[in-house]
Amino acid sequence: MQNLLHNLNPEQLAAVTLPAQSALILAGAGSGKTRVLTTRIAWLIQTGQVSPSGILAVTFTNKAAKEMTLRLSAMLPINTRGMWIGTFHGLCNRLLRTHYRDAALPQTFQILDTQDQLSVIKRLLKANNVDDEKFPPKELMYFINGAKDQGLRADKIDPYSADERKKVELYQLYDDQCQREGVVDFAELLLRTYELLSRNQPLREHYQQRFRHILVDEFQDTNNLQYSWLKLMAGHGQPGGALFAVGDDDQSIYAFRGANVGNMSAFEREFNVQNLIKLEQNYRSHGHILDAANVLIVNNSKRLGKNLRTDAGHGEQVRVYEASSDLAEAQWIIEEAKSLIADGASRSEIAVLYRSNAQSRVIEHALFSAGIAYHVYGGQRYFQRAEVKHAIAYLQLMDNPHNDSAFLRVVNFPTRGIGARSIEALQAASEQHRISLYAAVPYVAGKAGSSLGGFVKLVEGARFETQQMALPELVRVVLEASGLLTHYQSEKEGADRIENLEQMVSAATQFVSEEGFGQGAPAHLGPRAQAQAGSPIVNEDGIEIYDADAPLPTVMSPLSAFLSHASLEAGDNQATAGQDALQMMTVHSAKGLEFDNVFITGLEEGLFPHESSSREDGGVEEERRLMYVAITRARKRLYMCFAQTRMLHGQTRYNMKSRFFDELPEASLKWLSAKVQSHWSANNRKSAWDEAPLTGSDNAIAQKMQQKLSGPGWRIGESVAHGKFGEGVIVNIEGSGSNARAQINFGSFGMKVLDLSVAKLERLAR
Repeated sequence: MQNLLHNLNPEQLAAVTLPAQSALILAGAGSGKTRVLTTRIAWLIQTGQVSPSGILAVTFTNKAAKEMTLRLSAMLPINTRGMWIGTFHGLCNRLLRTHYRDAALPQTFQILDTQDQLSVIKRLLKANNVDDEKFPPKELMYFINGAKDQGLRADKIDPYSADERKKVELYQLYDDQCQREGVVDFAELLLRTYELLSRNQPLREHYQQRFRHILVDEFQDTNNLQYSWLKLMAGHGQPGGALFAVGDDDQSIYAFRGANVGNMSAFEREFNVQNLIKLEQNYRSHGHILDAANVLIVNNSKRLGKNLRTDAGHGEQVRVYEASSDLAEAQWIIEEAKSLIADGASRSEIAVLYRSNAQSRVIEHALFSAGIAYHVYGGQRYFQRAEVKHAIAYLQLMDNPHNDSAFLRVVNFPTRGIGARSIEALQAASEQHRISLYAAVPYVAGKAGSSLGGFVKLVEGARFETQQMALPELVRVVLEASGLLTHYQSEKEGADRIENLEQMVSAATQFVSEEGFGQGAPAHLGPRAQAQAGSPIVNEDGIEIYDADAPLPTVMSPLSAFLSHASLEAGDNQATAGQDALQMMTVHSAKGLEFDNVFITGLEEGLFPHESSSREDGGVEEERRLMYVAITRARKRLYMCFAQTRMLHGQTRYNMKSRFFDELPEASLKWLSAKVQSHWSANNRKSAWDEAPLTGSDNAIAQKMQQKLSGPGWRIGESVAHGKFGEGVIVNIEGSGSNARAQINFGSFGMKVLDLSVAKLERLAR
């Protein structure tokens, strides 16, 4: 026991050894929350308070779930495979597989990743002759997912307009279509599970009795439905259940996905939480970095409140650079990165963070020109690549032939003479008989029917040939039988695609090993036919309950499990640090990661904080939390930079520095430009525009600014002060003389158009 607890600080120890009551652990960035969660689970098991099967641990990424499982395996001599540790989606998938009949799902239901869901919606719009310009597929997808995240089916939505009424109608048609095809999207996994437990009291009580200890990571990122699901599982309002929530309200940055930071306060209130512990000891960053984060986030209201501290010393001040343009900003990053690398820094320990993906282009070009290896997070993940999606579609049809999305993806890929007219005839038969495309093939006559029948014969033949094969062998046979390998061999640049396809065999081998499927266990056999799975126990309420400590094979065949894994992996959006290259990513993607050296770029009004934040309730506070996350990614050195002009979306923007600079402690900042008055600052800092010679495109911009004069000599790019709106920068001028008007960026007050003959503007000295 002492070995388990000896590395914990007092606050961590208090959290780990709390009694079996609901608790809220306010865990600051770098404060060791994963250690607390895993040690809490190990302590509960080691002290005999719970068996491994009585733990339900919920994470937000597959990566976090795997890390927690690995740490537990190192702490205790237990088999972690049967433990319920995973993401909301992963756990709901497991529960629905076990109780698929009660959930009104086929045993082989399949999961739509975001790409597949969008394809289904596009097909739905086309089938119902809906104008996809008036109802864009992505907007409809967001509407459907948003409704599900609120726990709302189509019949529970009260539309406020004709357009919303149409969206509700399409939502219902979408649900009906998914049900016919035996597929569910990510949001459906959670909603279907919640509905199942809500209406089935014996089943709900079984899981409430089983999971007496529920632990949740990143609680601040839960949406309304996820919180309701947790309350249901914990038996909210009933004695016994304990919900151990770990989170940081200062790092809640996913409101655009439906996350509700207010769930933390609601949990504290609704569960009558008596145990609130703050983890404030930071093991990641130096003092100046933490001071910047602490002082910044104090400006947010309704915080639960904490203050990060470190024993690592103050370290170096945060370096701040004001560039004349985005090109100059990128060049400065290059020079600083070169200096870091020359001093022995690993490229993978240098991260460049930005608010918008559009910012990366200029920096990428500069890195490429400088010969510095870099990796941009945001490219396609393995299971999202086109060739891999094709292979997955064939596997999906072998597991569930009624998946129309999979059918349409590969029915004529590689080409086999099945054209648009054949598909139209098939779709007409499918709609007439209200069956899947696969089942409708016999109803299509003539040459089209013959060609479609050939495709069905191919799938059925592969299923028959592989029915006794293990998963890796099955994958290899399907790659050959489908014609995918032959197709890509004939492509000029198909070598990489073939390599990706062959990698699927390795992925299947690794998956079978990690998830505990028997060596050589047939991929097709359902769970009840697998020797190692055993038979379910039917309790006194008639509920099928499997061996609680058994691994995944109790509820899924290897093929079904692998397909679910592929879909859930495709939906995991967190970046992964790796390869010896400079890392580039959005701040959202960087959450959960840490680097020795971090650059935060584009710190300008309208970019960071984003211009949309001023129009949204709580938007600026969300942006401030995002800035807090960006700051706390850095261990040793933190750089911040901004540009006076930036080319975005084909237009030159004239910017003001971010308001966040005015909220940072001056003692922690080191301004790299000389301290002479700049057109941005009330702190008399000189602008890099003034001190650096202009060359190339910078000079062209400067000339353009000088050319456009109006009224009493006002010019674009000039800094001004207004009695009501404060400091600003002129971004455009129209008219002349007494009719001259200026468009001025006043930062936190936004863009204003003022009549220059009336407005009392003060020219700021430079």
